[in-house]
Amino acid sequence: MTFHIITIFPHILDSYLNESILKRAQQSGAITIKTYALRDWTEDKHKTVDDTPYGGGAGMLMKIEPLYKAIRDVRAACQGETKVVLLSAKGKTWTQQRAKKFTKLDNLILVCGRYEGVDERITKFIDEEISIGDFVLTGGEIGALVLLDSIARLLPGVLGNDDSSISESHSKPGILEYPQYTKPSLFEADGKKYPIPKVLLSGNHAEIEKWRVKMSKKKS
Repeated sequence: MTFHIITIFPHILDSYLNESILKRAQQSGAITIKTYALRDWTEDKHKTVDDTPYGGGAGMLMKIEPLYKAIRDVRAACQGETKVVLLSAKGKTWTQQRAKKFTKLDNLILVCGRYEGVDERITKFIDEEISIGDFVLTGGEIGALVLLDSIARLLPGVLGNDDSSISESHSKPGILEYPQYTKPSLFEADGKKYPIPKVLLSGNHAEIEKWRVKMSKKKS
């Protein structure tokens, strides 16, 4: 799967995309990530990507022309099933279940908004708007990383063990993962002892599985 990120600040993404699991996934060919500088689609000498809103109001809006051209050109170069998403506070809330559906795509084009917002006419050239929560961020880059990361880790070959994503939180709607523990089996701090549940030391895998099912929590 190929992720395409259109942004005013492509280098703001570098540190996260070039570390850990996502770096290894790119090196192995499990995923491809391409970033695009929106200013490359401007035509004036100042490479202007924003302007004042009609009707007045605070802040600046991202202009439609460079966004349209960028989306048009990036989409034209894609092969296979492709979706264009604008990261927006007005969009549908992102969930694990939606992440699973997006793994079927060949290409995902993520458009990062900035400033006070985006010229509304952009909605004619995208497939949908997506929000990562009921709050406002300075730009869409963090949201784009959230979508990319949550989708990529569900793709074959991205995690060290593909089973890692099967029983974790939100794998089933409304269910949170059971508690997990590692060595030491007894931890002491400030004069108190904190042992792990005895069942995990029993070696009885059937009983351990029952405990895990029981301890999985429904999201409140």
